[in-house]
Amino acid sequence: MKRPVDLALDGWRLEAAWWGPARRGAPVLVLLHEGLGSVGLWRDFPARLAHATGAQVFAFSRFGYGSSAPAVLPRPLDYMTIEARDILPRVLDAAGIDAAILVGHSDGASIAAIAAGTGHSRLRGLALMAPHFVAEPAGLAAIAATRAAYATGGLRARLARHHADADATFRGWADAWLDPGFPAAFDLTPALRGIAVPTLVIQGRNDPYGTDLHARLAERHIPAGCRIAMVDAAHAPHLEASEETLAALTDFIRPMLPETQDAD
Repeated sequence: MKRPVDLALDGWRLEAAWWGPARRGAPVLVLLHEGLGSVGLWRDFPARLAHATGAQVFAFSRFGYGSSAPAVLPRPLDYMTIEARDILPRVLDAAGIDAAILVGHSDGASIAAIAAGTGHSRLRGLALMAPHFVAEPAGLAAIAATRAAYATGGLRARLARHHADADATFRGWADAWLDPGFPAAFDLTPALRGIAVPTLVIQGRNDPYGTDLHARLAERHIPAGCRIAMVDAAHAPHLEASEETLAALTDFIRPMLPETQDAD
């Protein structure tokens, strides 16, 4: 069952929620949402993940998303690095999370990779769904097409159901990615070389925002290697190929959990 909570960072509110019972000695699965995501837009995935793995799950809406406090716009081009290095550790502190397995989607997967690659000691593992490690031309073209269609298509209405200010949420994401300086500023291969925890990459075969280049970069640059799962999905494997994605996540996560998990 979903348990909504509010977190406070420097007096600003963050929307958050928990699923599943607390397990003594077990890492928490921390969900990091995509560039247009929020707690609500995970839909039933957190509950299903908690049930499948037996782990407790935690998610929060970053500043500028969901019902969390607004973000300052325009976002800096290194906003994902700021999220990973400056904000995520304070969110984990505020939530009382001492050990975590990060489960990120899209931008959230990139943030997770940066966090793991810069040595956060409380991280036990990394599951990256549709990650971005560089800015691919085809992915940028897909974002540009989405921005062009935003005002007239149904996306704006759908986002408005999940974000306090859908227009600001959309601009914060699209304008950063489509800034002319973004491709040169966004290269996570140095972060990949610093990852020292077990890693899983889940990539949709039909993802318009990213090819299997990202999986190949992870294999090439993560020193200990990583597990790759290619699934029949576009950009949201956890929603579009949910059974296959849950199976891959469960097989990856369960060995990292204590054999006996007593509820607190």
